[in-house]
Amino acid sequence: MKDEILAAYDRIAGMVRQTPLEYSAELGAFLKLEHLQHTGSFKFRGASNKIAMLTAEQAAAGVVTASNGNHGLGVAAASQARGIAAEVFVSSHVSAAKARRIEAMGARIHCAGDDPLTAELAARRAADGSGRVFISPYNDFDVVAGQGTVGVELHRQLPQLDAVFVAVGGGGLIGGIGAYLKAVSPQTEIVGCWPANSPVMHQCLQAGGIVEVAELPTLSESTAGGLEPDSVTFDLCRRVIDRSVLVSEEEILHAMRLILETEHWVIEGAAGVAVAAFLQEASRWQGRNAAIVICGRNVSSEVLHKLC
Repeated sequence: MKDEILAAYDRIAGMVRQTPLEYSAELGAFLKLEHLQHTGSFKFRGASNKIAMLTAEQAAAGVVTASNGNHGLGVAAASQARGIAAEVFVSSHVSAAKARRIEAMGARIHCAGDDPLTAELAARRAADGSGRVFISPYNDFDVVAGQGTVGVELHRQLPQLDAVFVAVGGGGLIGGIGAYLKAVSPQTEIVGCWPANSPVMHQCLQAGGIVEVAELPTLSESTAGGLEPDSVTFDLCRRVIDRSVLVSEEEILHAMRLILETEHWVIEGAAGVAVAAFLQEASRWQGRNAAIVICGRNVSSEVLHKLC
């Protein structure tokens, strides 16, 4: 996917921010600050790439997606920038604040089911029935290529990169970053990070296929939810993830508080997962160049109360 990711990088260069890579002396690692991206998360990259690739006819029809937050925000913002209609399917557990932000960007909200996967499947049916393009949060190579532009920036900002820690939900972010870095920096270890309460892709990789995985509530709201059957990210994650780390809810909250105390940033639970995973393994990377992707800052009010 290297060529597709580089093409995406050029395509969306005028739309997305090149986010900073800063060294944290407190952690002993570099932080890729995707929480400073437009809409507050890396998801804007994949959405922007997909929407930029729509034909005039597809753009006129509008787009459909499914997301309980960051991807929906990304699609809404990218659609608004191009002046096209967007409908975002959400589950009943969507944060009221995120739903309001999505609507404020001009997208229409449609509630379907009690979990993200149910909303995703309903959105696909709606797209098929109306002839609109469905923009998957992760199950689309164009979206993955957009997320992979984080890897392009990382490599240009720090060519001698020994490891990168990435929280995993549907696998689009780590799949894109991993696909690019494996092509240009094969020595870089790609570390997948999961909340122990919701290790969906991790369990699927262990099972050798996409299976149903029991989940418990997690602070990492952005990575929660099952995988769509036949997701393109499954094989991609199987190829690029070198190491897996699972973290507890206590570790996630500690990591979020640590970033707040040391860097004065509020980060969301998924970003806390990657920080917590690095903290588990910090001794392995002393004196070496490890990066942690701070993937977003869009914290729900419920999680924010626990953080503060």
